[in-house]
Amino acid sequence: MTDPDDAADQLAALRADNVRLRRLLDEAGMPDSLRHGVRNTMAMLRTIMHRSAESAEEIDTYVAHLDGRLGAIARVHAITDAFGEASLHTLVSDELMVHLVREGERATIAGPPVRLRPKAAQVLAMALHELTSNGIEHGSLALPQGRVTVAWQIRPSEPEPILALMWNETGGREVARPTRRGFGTTVIEDVLAYELEARSALNYELDGLHCSLLIPFTDQVGRMVITEAWRDAGDGRD
Repeated sequence: MTDPDDAADQLAALRADNVRLRRLLDEAGMPDSLRHGVRNTMAMLRTIMHRSAESAEEIDTYVAHLDGRLGAIARVHAITDAFGEASLHTLVSDELMVHLVREGERATIAGPPVRLRPKAAQVLAMALHELTSNGIEHGSLALPQGRVTVAWQIRPSEPEPILALMWNETGGREVARPTRRGFGTTVIEDVLAYELEARSALNYELDGLHCSLLIPFTDQVGRMVITEAWRDAGDGRD
């Protein structure tokens, strides 16, 4: 268990870093568009800090979960291109790899090349982090034989096509719906709906958690980039 004094010091350092970042942001001569994007990220980080505190029962649990959630947002910024877009495939594989769940071993990842806009990438990164953490702590990924398949497709629909993303765990143990609604469920059921107008379903099956996300694939969410390599391979990689 984390020493209470150490945990308090970590939280104080996080808050101090946030204050310094806000001051630097105000003083820096950056474009308004970039300033707006960074402020949006900071707002999301503050939300994560507060909601993590609400759902944690002990300070060491809070610090661990907060660190993981902030790491998920940081990884989005590490993989974005000059336009702020991020590969959905990389977003998924990086989150799993942080937990040593390697593609081709315990993970199967498949889908067309999708580039996500900044807000969509951040929100989906949060959802993928919660799914992965839950799988490691309570689901099939807690067992050596457990596996997960993450697959997506673009479905024709009106007025916009739908980005359908499926998270299916297998080879694990039966999972039951939690008795208390935690931060992860809030992200998947509420935050995705509010930010991306997504419809979500969480199904607790005999061999692990199955989650489906249906997201209107508007220009504000992302775009599909069909490359010759993807078309020739036909394996769904970005």
